[in-house]
Amino acid sequence: MTSWPLLLALLLLPHGAWAQASAPLRIGLSAPLTGPDAAFGQGLRLGAEQAVAEINRAGGAGGRKLVLAVGDDASDARQGVALARRFAAEGISLVVGPLSSAVTAQAAPVYEEAGIVVVTPGATWPPLTGRGQWNLFRTVASDAQQGALAGAYLADRYGSGRIALVHDRSSFGRGLADEVARKLKARGHREAVFESLPRGARDASDLVAKLKAARVDAVYFGGLAPEGALLVRSLREAGLDAPVIASDGILDRDFAANAGPGGDGTLMTVTPEPHRLPDPKGARPAPRSPEADAVAAEAYAAVEILAQGIARARTGDGRKVAAALHAGGPFRTVVGEIGFDGRGDPSPSDVTLRVWRRTPDGRLDYAGNEVAP
Repeated sequence: MTSWPLLLALLLLPHGAWAQASAPLRIGLSAPLTGPDAAFGQGLRLGAEQAVAEINRAGGAGGRKLVLAVGDDASDARQGVALARRFAAEGISLVVGPLSSAVTAQAAPVYEEAGIVVVTPGATWPPLTGRGQWNLFRTVASDAQQGALAGAYLADRYGSGRIALVHDRSSFGRGLADEVARKLKARGHREAVFESLPRGARDASDLVAKLKAARVDAVYFGGLAPEGALLVRSLREAGLDAPVIASDGILDRDFAANAGPGGDGTLMTVTPEPHRLPDPKGARPAPRSPEADAVAAEAYAAVEILAQGIARARTGDGRKVAAALHAGGPFRTVVGEIGFDGRGDPSPSDVTLRVWRRTPDGRLDYAGNEVAP
C-alpha cells in the first residue's frame, strides 16, 4: 500500500510529472532490415533487442524501462531521413544507428534539429563527427583511424613501388580508400591506380587486367568480404602475387571460404579483438549469420551507452543525455569500456593489423595473427 507521505508527494507533483517519471523511454533503432545490408540490420536488431530486455530485467535505465522502436532505413539515405523524421514526430529522443555512413550523414541534421542523440554502431566516415554536432557518437573506429594505419604500412613497405587503391563504390569503401590515399600523400607518395570493384560484382577480370598492366606491387581494398574475396582470388588466378591490404570489412567467414588458397597473407586493419554478442540470459541464442555477428555486440553496446547516459542525466532528454555522454565515461559495455572525445569518437580507439594465414588443417584464419605496423 502506498504510504500517505508518498501519496501526498505524488499528488503535489506538477501535472504529468509522475506519468513522465514512470512511463517507459523509447529508443529508436535505425537499421537496414531490407536491401543489400539486411543481414547486418538483423544483427543490429538482435543486439539492441537483447540489450533492452536485459537492461529492463535489471531494473531499467535509471529506474526507467526501455522500449525499442525499430525502423528500416534499408541503407538508403532517403529512407533514413524519412525514418529520422518519423522518430522526431513520435517524440523519440534517443536513437541507435544508422549503420551506413551515407544514411547517417543525411539523417544527422534531422536528428540534431529534433534534439535527438544518436549512437551509431557502424558509421565510420570520418567527417561525420567533424561537423561539430553535439548529438552524434559512434562506438567504432573511423575510416580515418583504419586508413591511417593501412596507409602508413603501405608507405613504409611499398612506398617506392606502385600501389593500387580499389574500393567498392560504397561510402564505407570509398572513404577507406580516400583515407589511405591521404595518408600516402602525407608521406610523399601517390597511388599508381585508383579503381573500383562495385558491390555485387561477379567478375573482376577487367580490373585485374588493369592492375596487372600497371605492374602494381601492392593493392589496398576498401569494401566488404564478398568483393574482397573475389579480388584476391582473381589476382592469384591471373598470376599476380601483389599483397592485398583491407579493413575489417573482410572480417567475415565468407572471405575465408571464397578467397581460396590465395587468401593466405591478406592483411586487414581491425580493432584489437572482434566482439561477439553474449548469449541471452535464460534463453537459447538464436542462429546468427556472420554479418549479424559482426555488428550485434556493437548495437548492444550502443543501447548500454544510452542507458547509462539516461541514468547519469536523470532524464531521457536528448541534449542532457548527450551532455552526460560527453562529460562522463568511460562507459562499461559488452565490448569493453568506451569513452568519447569532444567529437563523439571512441577514445581511445586502438587499431591493429592482422593477417589471414593457412592453418595446419587447411583453413584460413586471422585469430592471433597480429602484425607489427
